[in-house]
Amino acid sequence: MSASKRAILVTSALPYANGPLHLGHMVEYVQTDIWVRFQKLRGHRCIYVCAADAHGTPIMLRARELGMDPEDLVTRVSAEHQSDFAEFQVEFDNYHSTHSSENRDFARLIFTRLRDAGHIVNRTITQSYDPEQKMFLPDRYVRGECPRCNTPDQYGDSCEACGATYAPGDLKNPRSAISGSTPVQKETEHYFFKLGDFSAMLEQWIDEGHLHSSVAGKLREWFADGLQDWDISRDAPYFGFRIPGEQDKYFYVWLDAPMGYMASFKNLCDRTAGLDFNDFWSPDSTAELYHFIGKDIIYFHCLFWPAVLEGSGFRKPSSVWAHGFLTVNGQKMSKSRGTFIKARTYLDHLRPEYLRYYYAAKLGPGIDDIDLNLEDFGQRVNADLVGKLVNIASRCAGFISRQHGGRLAAKLPDPELFASFCSAADEIAECYEGRDYARAMRRIMALADTANQYIAEQAPWKLAKQEGQQSAVQGICTQGLNLFRCLVIYLQPVLPKLAADVDAFLQTPATCWNDAGQALLDHEIADYVPLLKRLEKSDIDKVVAASKEDLEDKAMQESDDAKWIDIDQFKQIELRVARIKKAEAVEGADKLLKLSLDLGDSERTVFAGIKSAYTPAQLEGKLTVVVSNLKPRQMRFGMSEGMVLAAGPGGKDIFLLSPDAGAQPGMLVS
Repeated sequence: MSASKRAILVTSALPYANGPLHLGHMVEYVQTDIWVRFQKLRGHRCIYVCAADAHGTPIMLRARELGMDPEDLVTRVSAEHQSDFAEFQVEFDNYHSTHSSENRDFARLIFTRLRDAGHIVNRTITQSYDPEQKMFLPDRYVRGECPRCNTPDQYGDSCEACGATYAPGDLKNPRSAISGSTPVQKETEHYFFKLGDFSAMLEQWIDEGHLHSSVAGKLREWFADGLQDWDISRDAPYFGFRIPGEQDKYFYVWLDAPMGYMASFKNLCDRTAGLDFNDFWSPDSTAELYHFIGKDIIYFHCLFWPAVLEGSGFRKPSSVWAHGFLTVNGQKMSKSRGTFIKARTYLDHLRPEYLRYYYAAKLGPGIDDIDLNLEDFGQRVNADLVGKLVNIASRCAGFISRQHGGRLAAKLPDPELFASFCSAADEIAECYEGRDYARAMRRIMALADTANQYIAEQAPWKLAKQEGQQSAVQGICTQGLNLFRCLVIYLQPVLPKLAADVDAFLQTPATCWNDAGQALLDHEIADYVPLLKRLEKSDIDKVVAASKEDLEDKAMQESDDAKWIDIDQFKQIELRVARIKKAEAVEGADKLLKLSLDLGDSERTVFAGIKSAYTPAQLEGKLTVVVSNLKPRQMRFGMSEGMVLAAGPGGKDIFLLSPDAGAQPGMLVS
């Protein structure tokens, strides 16, 4: 590895700002943070930026559901995310938002450059449209029966039961997931990015080794079918940036979201002297640019994004590194089993170091899924971090404090052993560089075994009882604490808080990777304070229980919410004047009257429970008010096509709602 100082810009995928982070999310941010901390420890200029992914239909609808402006929702959720990241010791150099002036400027600039270069075309398409909400529906907001296996309640683009993919128009009995209405097919004009214009460039870029081999292999499969044009626009209503020159067309969230990397970095440059945006993003930049992502967004980051950058005059990534998904106890995360664990729920009960280390012990450079086995999690943390690592310090520190005034010996009794630990630095650094953290952890823990074996063989606790052996005890414990410090420096990218605590204990900061090779001799240390405690099964059980409680609380909240409608739902109720043409008793019914209603342009049959207060003769010819857009309901005595409005305590005291004088059938009541 070159010893020269590198300029590196690193990003993680932007978390979507419509809900809390969970432990699956944290895989990526911990993985990225470890790599960045390693580069900084090596002395390189490594900058880590991220941002809230703030646009799109889901955020617009979630904000509407909560009665908030989308901007306020994004601000709130972003603050929660940043708090979770900070407690998990994920340290960004800048955290911004895609709903920012910088990102708007990049979206307009890049779109204009692509359009002017002929890489964007207009095309009329047909999409599902919700006639009640008056909006086009993303595929995931159309539900219905799978056209192949007939499984109900499937998404508009794929079936979770049989795996079929299809267009929303192919669904049987489709409905809008927003309003429940039946979507109609409606034409609209959209903007498309001509991805195929960049096929040759992308194939060359992939062949140059910018991606892991498994990712490159997957991408080549898509080239076989030809790269399709990419729809980069959405119709109003939509929360995002309006396309220049348009009134009701917006940039699709997946177009401006990756630009958030640029926007966040630009925001940092504008506030940091000596940091130039063009040094990192111009086509001739010699800086390194790396994106850490999940394997589910490879298509966007490894095809669309490099093509968009190439077409708009910016540099492409040096590499895009994808990771796999997280399973818990060998299965997909489950709310009912308590294994869908929010980041905040974990932090309420357990130290972040435990999970950071466990993830590191599982992560390699590929895209294999990793499993958080909760039993293994506890055992590995206790065996490695407590039983091996901090055990070295706890076995040695007391002798230095009690018998030698907290001062280390002036020389090491076994310098060759210390040298063997130092010589592992390059191998471990190579593992970090290649994101093979699991291999690095194995090597470090093998060294910890060696250190513990040395201490066990020397048995300072026995020598301390013998006359004239105090100098030997001091030397052995000085040796052990230097081996311990070396290991902690190697683990500093993974366990930054523990490393800081060790710096305080040893009363010297480890500021660079090479500090691992510098022995602490004739140096005063502080009294030892336990650095980590054992992870008890009861602690893990509390996290699982709390996750189940989250589900129960949500179910109770949803049950409570079901009692209420919001103002937008209330506005959807359509009240019309109706004349009662005919009223008649219903055979076999004690309370019902059958009403034939004239609404001016149509007639309805409604069953009303008002028999105790009115005779049919009292009602015929009178005006009343009916809920005219209530879905027809099949009753035992026939189909009821609405509801007449009445009030009162019951019995003879039921009063039909009557409209103002002069009202006519069919008139709206406001």
